[in-house]
Amino acid sequence: MNAAEAMADDLGRLVHCESPSADLVAVARSADVVAELGARLTGAEPERIVVDGCTHLRWRFGRPGVLLLGHHDTVWPVGSLAEHPWRVVDGRAYGPGCFDMKAGLVQLFHALASCGARGSLDGATVLVTGDEELGAPTSRPLILEEAARAHAAFVLEASADGGALKTARKGASWYELRVHGRAAHAGLEPWNGVNAVVELAHQVLAVAALDRGPDGATVTPTVAGAGTTANTVPATATAHIDARVPTAAEQRRVDEALDTLTPVLAGARVEVARGPRHPPFEPAASAELYELARSVAAGLGLPPLASAHVGGASDGNIVAGAGTPTLDGLGAVGAGAHAPGEYVEVAEMPRRAALLAGLVAAVGPGVPSVATKPGALDRADRP
Repeated sequence: MNAAEAMADDLGRLVHCESPSADLVAVARSADVVAELGARLTGAEPERIVVDGCTHLRWRFGRPGVLLLGHHDTVWPVGSLAEHPWRVVDGRAYGPGCFDMKAGLVQLFHALASCGARGSLDGATVLVTGDEELGAPTSRPLILEEAARAHAAFVLEASADGGALKTARKGASWYELRVHGRAAHAGLEPWNGVNAVVELAHQVLAVAALDRGPDGATVTPTVAGAGTTANTVPATATAHIDARVPTAAEQRRVDEALDTLTPVLAGARVEVARGPRHPPFEPAASAELYELARSVAAGLGLPPLASAHVGGASDGNIVAGAGTPTLDGLGAVGAGAHAPGEYVEVAEMPRRAALLAGLVAAVGPGVPSVATKPGALDRADRP
């Protein structure tokens, strides 16, 4: 069995253990499978960390140095394998969660096996979380703890189109807009009510006006609801808002604008509740690590690495937002995250594992933070 076949075999075991984020029992079963894979390839058992029933895994090898970050939860409910079975066809592996991001975990542990064989595991910390797809509600403190210990972080999320590394991600903020009006009979005396739907319409237009287009902050009203019966002036209405922001300044702008929404109808009241949020992962956080990756790839004879700025958030936003130099998208090459037909290019898996192994060896323990010492990862530190 060659390296690609061995990695596909390991990926099949992970995919067969379905792990939707909200199913804590399934996530715990998945953690066992990931733990077995990591222990087999690194020779070390992980620390199992259960927070509010959600299972996360951590390996620490020697001194603090580089953080390798991934997740084993998926968006696919248990039973998805029946409709989207695991298979490898014409060099592509298919199955729920294979691209986002179980192949990244396989590549991670095979990379560490290579590092261990060369005696260069010292300084690596692996954190595999179980709730990334929910916005890291229980793992965020763990991620921040490891970000504070590390001088670089490599995130094994799937690559962008064509295998491009993700060198920036928009920050994400979620809100709930709540409108309070006054109920009245819609036929007898609607004028005595305060129509929450009408007020919500005014507010949704004001929210949509905060949008700055694809390259700026996108502010999108999504799920909305109102009322109780068809013949009653609705007393309450709600709308959820998804905001994606390229910079911390834009995140503040959207926050402040939503905090100052003013009712249009007399007697109406408006409030905005903040939900989960990720800070922006700005390009400066990845600039030197991306150049390092390009150098490592060239040394390995790999094709030149491209980069991409993407709108979706990941745990990499949390690490980069904490000030740790971060490079994302080091996981699988493929396509179709969260969609039927999700796939991984199997032949690319050993190459991506080799790239990660080279990065871990290049950074290692004891290298000052790029965030606090520009040029710390200069060419002398590279292979």
